[in-house]
Amino acid sequence: AAGETLDDLLPEAFAVVREAARRTIGMRHFDVQLMAGIVLHEGKIAEMKTGEGKTLVATLPLYLNALEGRGCHLVTPNDYLSRVGGGWMGPVYHFLGVSVGVITHEFAGIYDPSYMDPNPSPDDRLNHWRPVSRREAYLADITYGTNNEFGFDYLRDNLVYRPEDFVQRELNYAIVDEVDNILIDEARTPLIISGPAQETVDRYYQFAQIARQLRKDVHYTVDLKHRNVTLTEAGIDRVERLLGIPEGQSLYDDRYSELVHYLEQALKAKELFHRDKDYIVRDGEVIIVDEFTGRQMLGRRYSEGLHQAIEAKEGVRVQRETLTQATITFQNYFRMYKKLAGMTGTAATEAEEFATIYNLDVVVIPTDKPMIRIDYPDQVYRTEEAKFRAVVREIKEMHAIGRPVLVGTTSIEKSEYLSMLLKREGIPHEVLNAKHHEREALIVAKAGQPGAVTIATNMAGRGTDIVLGPGVAEKGGLHVIGTERHEARRIDNQLRGRAGRQGDPGSSRFFLSLEDELLRRFGSDRITGIMDRLGMEDDTPIEHPLITKTIESAQTKVEGYNFDLRKHLVEYDDVVNKHREVIYAERRKIIQGENLRQNVLDMVRRQIEHIVESSTESERFAEFDYEEMLRGFAGLLGDTDGLRPRDLEGRSKDELVEFLYGRALARYE
Repeated sequence: AAGETLDDLLPEAFAVVREAARRTIGMRHFDVQLMAGIVLHEGKIAEMKTGEGKTLVATLPLYLNALEGRGCHLVTPNDYLSRVGGGWMGPVYHFLGVSVGVITHEFAGIYDPSYMDPNPSPDDRLNHWRPVSRREAYLADITYGTNNEFGFDYLRDNLVYRPEDFVQRELNYAIVDEVDNILIDEARTPLIISGPAQETVDRYYQFAQIARQLRKDVHYTVDLKHRNVTLTEAGIDRVERLLGIPEGQSLYDDRYSELVHYLEQALKAKELFHRDKDYIVRDGEVIIVDEFTGRQMLGRRYSEGLHQAIEAKEGVRVQRETLTQATITFQNYFRMYKKLAGMTGTAATEAEEFATIYNLDVVVIPTDKPMIRIDYPDQVYRTEEAKFRAVVREIKEMHAIGRPVLVGTTSIEKSEYLSMLLKREGIPHEVLNAKHHEREALIVAKAGQPGAVTIATNMAGRGTDIVLGPGVAEKGGLHVIGTERHEARRIDNQLRGRAGRQGDPGSSRFFLSLEDELLRRFGSDRITGIMDRLGMEDDTPIEHPLITKTIESAQTKVEGYNFDLRKHLVEYDDVVNKHREVIYAERRKIIQGENLRQNVLDMVRRQIEHIVESSTESERFAEFDYEEMLRGFAGLLGDTDGLRPRDLEGRSKDELVEFLYGRALARYE
C-alpha cells in the first residue's frame, strides 16, 4: 500500500475477508460481525452474545493487522480452542496468502492444507497443522495460542543466553478471546518459572499429622469470607506440646518462625482446599482445578508451600519446593502489547475494571437475530438435598417432553453426586468434568439433541457451541439449569448463554440452597428468617424478586472485593514490573551483542556520584569522610586503586567525582 494507514485499508480488507470466508468455508460475516471486527481493530472489547461467531469475527482484524508484517496473536483459554480456531479459519487465511501458526503446551505448527496429521482426528479442523519450531510459529503473520503459552514464552525468552534462542517477536497486536476469563479471573495468577530449592519435605508430613490432631472451633477458627485460618490459645498450647517446645518458650519466638509457616499452610490445606473441588489427585499427583472453568491446570502449583501441604494432607509424594527464576502476572504481560483487544459474551459487568487497569473500552454488539430465551427467577431451598431433589424433578419433566437439558455445577464432586441421583431415576446422561478433557467438545456438540441430558462443571461454558437437534426448537429449545450461583455474575451469565443462541428459543433457571457457599458467606440469615416466618417446608422453594436481588447484591459485593484485590496487586506489581522491564531490556542488549561500554560507564559514574554524596558530612563546609569514600570506591573496583585519604583532600565535590571517575575509567580500559 502506498503509505496508506490500516484505517484507510479497513473497508477493502474486511470486504476481501468476508468474500474469502464465503468461498472457502461457506460462512459470510453478518453486518453485526463486521461491526465487532471494527471494534476489535480499534483496540476495544467487543461483547458478543454466545453463538454470534467470535471465531469468524477475529479473522477481520487479524488479517488487517497482519498486513503490517509485525505479527498478531489470538489468545484463547485452552490448547484445544487454539488448534480448532486456527484450523477452522485456516482456509480463509491461506486463501488470502497469510500464514497462521499455533502454539500449544508441547506442540507448535503452521497451517498447511496439503499436510495431513499421521494420526488424524475425527475433527478435520485439527488435522492440518504441520509441526515446526516455536520460533517459526511466532514468525507466522498470525499466531493462535493460550495466555499461558504466550506468557511463559516471554519469560523463557528472558532467560536465554543466545540471540538465536529467542522465539517471540515484539508484542504488537493481540485479540484475547474470553477476555474476562483471562484478564480478570486469571489476572492475579502469576506465571512462574522456577528451579528446585533446598529439601524440607519431612516438615510437611509432620505438620499434616499435627493438623489432623487439631479440631475446628476448638484449636482454630476458619474465616471463609477472607479465606483465613487462625489458631486459638488452646490451639497454640496443643501445637507447642506436640512439637515439644519447652515451657517458657513460644511457637511465635523467632527461632520457631518457620514452623508457623508450615502450620498455617497445613491448616489452610485442611480447611480451605477440598479434593475434587479445588484440586484432584491423579496418579499420585495433586492437580489444581480452575475454579472458573473446572479444567485441570497441569503443571501449575500453588506457591509458598501450599501445594506441598496439600500433597502431605493427601498422603502422596511431596515434591521439592522451588525457587522463582522469572515471574509475571497476566495483567502486566498483556499491558505490554502495542494494541490489545478482546471478545467475550460477558464483559459489561466488569467495564470499570477493564477501563481502569487495561485502558480498554467495552462495546456491546447487538445480536444478529433478537434474543428470545426465557430466564426464570431463582428458586431457593432450605437444604442442599432438597435443592438437588428439585433439580432432578425438573430434569425429569424436560426429559419426558424431549427437551435437551444442560446442568451447570460448581465442582466435580457435585457433578458426580447429581449423576448418581439421575442414575437412580434411570435418566441417561453425560458428565463433563475436568477429568475428560478430550471427549468434552464432542459431548457438548451433542448436548442439543432431543432429550439429551448433560452435566458439566463451569468449563463447558466457554467456547463451545450447542447446536439444537431436529424438532428441539419447537419444544422450547435447550433448558439450562444452574445448581449454584458463582461469585461472579459473569460466570452465571455465561452458563445461561449456552441457551438461546442465534435467536433460538431456550430457557434457564438457577436452583439455590441456603447451604450454598455464596449464601453462607453473605446474607443467608435474612433469607432463613423469611423462610422460618413463613413456616416453609424443606421441599417448598421461595421464588421472590427480593431473593434474587439479595443474591445479586452479594455477588456485586464479592466482585467489588475481588476488583480491589486485583487493583492493589497491579499497583504493587507495577514497581516490580518497572524493574523487570529495565533488567530484561539490559539483558537483551547484552545477548544481542550490543556494545555496552557506555552503559557500564554511565552506571559507574552514577555510583561514584552516590559514593561522594553519601560521604559528605556537612553541605555548607564541604566536609568529607574520606575513609568512607574510599571504602565505597573499593566496593566498586575491588580495591582502593592505591589511593589514600590525603590524595582526596582539598577537592570540591565535582572534582572528587571527576577524579575518582578518571581512575575507574583507566581501570576499565
